[in-house]
Amino acid sequence: MTKVLVVAEHDGANLNPSTAKCVSCAAQLDGAQIDVIVMGANVADVAGEAATIAGVSRVVTADREENSPALAAILAPQVAAAASDYSHVFGPSTAFGKDLMPRVAALLGVNQVSDIMTVEGTHRFKRPIYAGNAVVTVTAAPEHKLVATVRTASYQAADGGNSAPVESLDIDVEIPNHTRYVGVQTGQSDRPDLQTAAKVVSGGRALASEENFDLIYKLADALGAGVGSSRAAVDAGYVPPETQVGQTGQIIAPDLYIAVGISGAIQHVTGIKDAGIIVAINKDEEAPIFEIADIGLVGDLFKVVPELTDAVG
Repeated sequence: MTKVLVVAEHDGANLNPSTAKCVSCAAQLDGAQIDVIVMGANVADVAGEAATIAGVSRVVTADREENSPALAAILAPQVAAAASDYSHVFGPSTAFGKDLMPRVAALLGVNQVSDIMTVEGTHRFKRPIYAGNAVVTVTAAPEHKLVATVRTASYQAADGGNSAPVESLDIDVEIPNHTRYVGVQTGQSDRPDLQTAAKVVSGGRALASEENFDLIYKLADALGAGVGSSRAAVDAGYVPPETQVGQTGQIIAPDLYIAVGISGAIQHVTGIKDAGIIVAINKDEEAPIFEIADIGLVGDLFKVVPELTDAVG
């Protein structure tokens, strides 16, 4: 039997949609029995949310004070210990999963399969390489435990309506003390989160200043969209790093993605390939972004974006 352990991502109060997307991926494995592990402190509510995900057989919790806030160095030994009864261990290809899952793989002495985008068999998968410019089929050794991250942009979240049992898991493992939590700094916004937003408006270096990025914010607010950016805009200091979309930022799959003043370098395109409709606004008609755009508008963004904002506002 294929037994899959999915590591849940959450903020202590709510389950991240990436967890249900990992379950969707795991459900494509023949004969998969899927358990979800929820780690943290006082995680009863999060575990109850995980139990509603369709396809989940059981939710297990590792509820201890050391697990909050979530530090990969603290969680990894526990996941590795909990994985003893499983053939597969899946985590999301988010900042959380990219930090945690390689540690789990190392502790288990196996290679990690990264960014699963298609399941071809229990140990055969497709994943992107070369910044998403190509897709390769990889086969993992079936005699070893398989540790993998799931490209969440490639999957829809599994439905709800389930009522899987929730059980406490007593993990007897030494907790490392070489890593400690100092603090976290994040930008606060009432706009939709990039990972879950159905619409995203992103701006690039062509905005030319932090003040001009207000054009992006106004259009996003008119559309009820999240706000993203290119790496060039982040490096220039126009917007904070958490807005960055692309290979070294966030990989997203909104229904609508509007790229304003973004040239379309492959590193950025990697983060939006799974979007439903891509709209590009750029004054350079030769910009690479037009090669992948469903709708392209050649024009001065400083004229086009205000007009578009007024039209949808």
